[in-house]
Parts: sequence; C-alpha cells; structure tokens
Amino acid sequence: MSKKSDNQETCAGRARCAPGRRLLSLDLGRKRVGVAVSDELWLTVRPLEALPRTNWKRLLSQISEIAGSFDAQALVLGLPLRMDGTEGEEAQEARRLARNFELSLRLPVFMQDERLTSIEAEAGLRDEGFSHEDLREREDSRAAAIILEDFISSRRHGQPL
Repeated sequence: MSKKSDNQETCAGRARCAPGRRLLSLDLGRKRVGVAVSDELWLTVRPLEALPRTNWKRLLSQISEIAGSFDAQALVLGLPLRMDGTEGEEAQEARRLARNFELSLRLPVFMQDERLTSIEAEAGLRDEGFSHEDLREREDSRAAAIILEDFISSRRHGQPL
C-alpha cells in the first residue's frame, strides 16, 4: 500500500538520504508515540517500544537519543490526513512538530500519509493473536512501522517526495 509522502526538506539526490543509514519513523498519537526504525539498506522495518506522549522537551530528548543510538539519517512522521485527503488540526499539529524536530535534531523530516495505518496495525496484531492489552501497547509502533514501510516503498517506486 503506497501512499503519497511529503517532505519538509527536499533531499532527493543527496547521498545522506539514500539507503546506507537508518530511517526513524514516528506515529504521533494523543497518549503514545509509536516508533519504528529501518535497517541500513531500507529492506526491513521494525517497531520499537512506544513512548508516552509527554511535553515537547522530554519527547525531543527521547527521540534525539533514539535517533542517535540508531544513527538515523532522517525522521519520517505520520501525517494524519482526513479520509478525503484534506488537512485538519491534527495534520497541522504534525507539521508544526515536524518543523520543530527538523530544527532541533538537524535531520531532514519527511511527512507520510498515515490514513488507516492504525486500523491496519490493529488488524495485523489481532491476526497474530495479541490480547487487547498487548494491542494497545504495540499498535502505535506497528503503525509507525507501516508509515515507514509506505515511505520507503514510495521512494523505491519513484513517487515524488
């Protein structure tokens, strides 16, 4: 499932935005922030432990630490568009946070359409037999992994960023 991606900083053609270093992805929820990371070749994506949604300073510190520990070259944030593709308040907030992450982390930040990723994540976890409690703990990071897979797929298929 490939969805349109959008970037805050264009990095097409720049070596630092090509496979060779990891990508980090975030699904910014109201209570939790899902986190996922790619491998260096962008062949696999794995969810990490979700973070509690906290104040900006603590969230930035946690994301900075994770990005540094994985040597991430860029950050991909889910863009919560409405089903008709328009942007509402949540999308505007995600864009604001993307700008803040970009300025604070000094990493390129890309936005990726995240419509239906939480539903897809929940369905996949249910199919794997996870309990209701486990679903809540894993859903956000699984959604972040889907967001990152969609972003990587869009780059492989030459879709504009």
